Amino acid sequence: MESTAFKYTITVLMAVYNTPFTFIKRAVDSVLNQDFNDFELIILDDGSDLDIQHKLISYAIQHEDKITYLRHKNRSQSDTINRGVQLSNSKYITVIDADDEYKPNHLSSCLAEIGTHDLINTTTHTVVNNSNDYFVPDRFDYNKLIHVDECVLFATMFGKKEVFSQIQFKNMYASDADFFDRVQQNYDVKKVDLRTYIYYRDNKQSITETIKSKNQIGA
Repeated sequence: MESTAFKYTITVLMAVYNTPFTFIKRAVDSVLNQDFNDFELIILDDGSDLDIQHKLISYAIQHEDKITYLRHKNRSQSDTINRGVQLSNSKYITVIDADDEYKPNHLSSCLAEIGTHDLINTTTHTVVNNSNDYFVPDRFDYNKLIHVDECVLFATMFGKKEVFSQIQFKNMYASDADFFDRVQQNYDVKKVDLRTYIYYRDNKQSITETIKSKNQIGA
């Protein structure tokens, strides 16, 4: 049985791979500016270019009371988040993508919503260039699109460390949705309409946009 003597209430995990530093800083600052402060932020650099590495280390040192920075050879987002789970020291775990951000009440709102549940999945405040950006390829059929509100995203999950420790993310498209499917077979989960997570869907280099372009859907 896992120890309950955690150092923090929440661990926030951020996997970084060659995201422009201006976006990373925006994401980190949004975590540091939360109205709930009993958290640790673990930044896991998945083999980014050295320029980003140096900037990340420098910024992490300025906030070393809250931030842990780790680097490894390029693996994948799934493997990187799994590693972060192992290193965390908290009751609850959540994620932030390096090019997104939290509203100031995100962590406190997730805590208020989880109650007796093991894991919650929230909706997002989604930033788009046009209405097509609200739609992403269906994981079961890339030629079909579904609204982002119907999706499960890495960063919209907030739950007990036990859940993330027992069930790991796989290396696949929609590994976050696959994870959620496996979790709800054994744990108590809930979908929450929260919208305190700011999801930037205006990135044309994202995996979902690459798949949409390749299949010529949603143009």
